[in-house]
Amino acid sequence: MSKLSVCVIAYNDEPNMRACLESVAGWGDELIVVDSHSTDRTAVISREFTDKVYQLDFHGFGRLRNEAVARTTHDWVFSLDSDERMTPELREEIQQLLERGPEADAYFVPRKNYFLGRWIKHCGWYPDYRQPQLFRKGRFRYREELVHESFDCDGPVGHLTSPALQYPFRDINHYISKQDRYSKLMAKRMAEQGRQFTSHQLITHPLGAFAKMYVQRAGFLDGVPGLILSGLYGYYTCMKYAKLWEISKDKGSV
Repeated sequence: MSKLSVCVIAYNDEPNMRACLESVAGWGDELIVVDSHSTDRTAVISREFTDKVYQLDFHGFGRLRNEAVARTTHDWVFSLDSDERMTPELREEIQQLLERGPEADAYFVPRKNYFLGRWIKHCGWYPDYRQPQLFRKGRFRYREELVHESFDCDGPVGHLTSPALQYPFRDINHYISKQDRYSKLMAKRMAEQGRQFTSHQLITHPLGAFAKMYVQRAGFLDGVPGLILSGLYGYYTCMKYAKLWEISKDKGSV
């Protein structure tokens, strides 16, 4: 059976670290954690589970993930974020896959997301296939984008059926503070790509984001949490374009 490295990236996520690492403890052939100089106990907790804890500067999520994968030593890698949890069902599915021999070189994993006291079943949050989390190291690479990074794979890509669990936001305040960072990174990425700001983006794009989550993706079926989540995503979208305007203004392009 092919050997497996488990790779976790983290930054100031002390509330999640123990549960995340406990979910993969004793599973796989290697566990590494890449921390971007957290100021809380993220690294301290990580060292309880592995001596392979690396401190790396943050230059965007795509580059950070590639630097983390480069420190693994086995052919297959499972990437887990600090706000995610491995499940017994997913562990078993991956073990069986590696025992019989994978037919693809990378596999998407469905994620179940928990927010405001319930599992979100709509809003485009389940199944949440963000990017492959299980992949053959030599044939897979993240694109070095600041945030919402995509990937390249030199081979077929498949889908697993057992979910990982994600607890992305502890509450509304945590959502706002976390998305403040992401909106800054996304605005910078758009500016680097040459995206131009126009005033209508502050109205049409947030409204479109809300309608897509709440109506098209049936967020209304998730009750009040679905309504709040859709509204918050509209807020994030507005902040993203507001920060693009700010960058463009500072450069004198608007």
